[in-house]
Amino acid sequence: MQIVFASTVPANAPILAILVAKDGVSQVTWTAIGGDVEAIATRAAGAARFAGEAGSVVELFVPVEGAVRQVLLVGVGTGENADWEKAGGAITARLLTSGATAVTVDLSAGAKPTAEVAARLAAAAAQRAWRYDTYRTKLADKSKPTLTEITIAGAPEGTGAAWAEQAAVTGGLDLTRWLVTSPPNVVYPESFVEKVTKEVEGLGLEITVLDEAQMTELGMGSLLGVSQGSRREARILALKWNGAGADAPTLAFVGKGVTFDSGGISIKPGAGMEDMKWDMGGAGAVAGAMKAIASRKAKANVVGVMGLVENMPDGAALRPSDVITSMSGQTIEVLNTDAEGRLVLCDCVTWVQQAHKPTTIVDLATLTGAMIVALGTENGGIFANDDALADQLIAAGKATGDTLWRFPLSPAYDKLIDSPIADMKNVGPRGAGSITAAQFIKRFVDEGVKWAHLDIAGMVWSDKPGTNHDKGATGYGVRLLDQFVADNFEG
Repeated sequence: MQIVFASTVPANAPILAILVAKDGVSQVTWTAIGGDVEAIATRAAGAARFAGEAGSVVELFVPVEGAVRQVLLVGVGTGENADWEKAGGAITARLLTSGATAVTVDLSAGAKPTAEVAARLAAAAAQRAWRYDTYRTKLADKSKPTLTEITIAGAPEGTGAAWAEQAAVTGGLDLTRWLVTSPPNVVYPESFVEKVTKEVEGLGLEITVLDEAQMTELGMGSLLGVSQGSRREARILALKWNGAGADAPTLAFVGKGVTFDSGGISIKPGAGMEDMKWDMGGAGAVAGAMKAIASRKAKANVVGVMGLVENMPDGAALRPSDVITSMSGQTIEVLNTDAEGRLVLCDCVTWVQQAHKPTTIVDLATLTGAMIVALGTENGGIFANDDALADQLIAAGKATGDTLWRFPLSPAYDKLIDSPIADMKNVGPRGAGSITAAQFIKRFVDEGVKWAHLDIAGMVWSDKPGTNHDKGATGYGVRLLDQFVADNFEG
């Protein structure tokens, strides 16, 4: 989607969108439309019971100089940031497959945004347009996207700079959604690395790729244990951005990248297994966030690490009751091979601490079904060993709409994963499954390192459209991580 900024409404604009505050139809200036249309438009809005609620749309066709002009009245509610984003997404949702190719949003005729809010509206409109039609060879013409350009007219001073940052985030979201949506015969560890490496080329990121031979030499028996049942070789991909100088504290993002999760020998039920192509949503979010951070030249030092494996049943696969040795030297009794994400993350956490010495680590993973039971698809779960870090991430989530809800950690939960024959088990009892998974990862975090674990199992895929996404991949985590960096790691 191309976003264009103009000082005034183009004379030939085929469709106008006017933004209306709640109960603000009477405050709209109709002169940009042309002709004496105020009475007609006001009555039509009333007949449609349109009152400017956030994201609501009423479509009008008004007579102008012997012709008919299409006008959208789009509600921005009470003017909260999220309300403006709903409006931007609603414009695209209404017109994307309508046959229209362009729309002009007239910011001078109705509710007036700030520069930041105008940029967020434009971003939501662009993000809502993302689709994945690669393999749809018989898509009906009426279902094909037609809208290609949105002009924002009359934006306040400073919108261009604000849009540049939002455009960077939008590019990161596009990458994440592509990775999460693509089928597992297209995205697997090696091809994930190839795609991301190509996408970030020229952005100034330092790229490190570890293959299985290198991981074996490093002693990553936990991550490699998950991979050993697949013919696809595992990879670790690290993207490092140095935007604040060598002496600044380093922040690390670590993402679970199980490109397909069959459950291994502890195989999942057949129903719904197709969803497990997006079990790499944590790694996908890290890839998109790093692209966004580098694209906008963030003044921070950040490294993003993605542990990439495929979990398959095979004669060589891990068996329940096997004991493996992690890179940290800690041993793990594997009771369930479908609790594999934590086995991937623990070696990635150890590696990033040894290789990059971060002061703060945030890991993201579609880790547990128990998190979906607890929170559904409305919030991701957060666990942290530092209250201030948890508060910062929760605040970033509220600001972006990638919301989080905090869960506890304690020695009482930690002892539930003690093993009688090894240092730990990879699963605890049925209760508190998300918490014991977090306690597992915590055992690999070095003393003095701030750490947060985000269990985003219910958030990376949606069965219904949202403000800035259609059904399918949401891109959850990209905006959250970018905002977290901007708020807490940049001067």
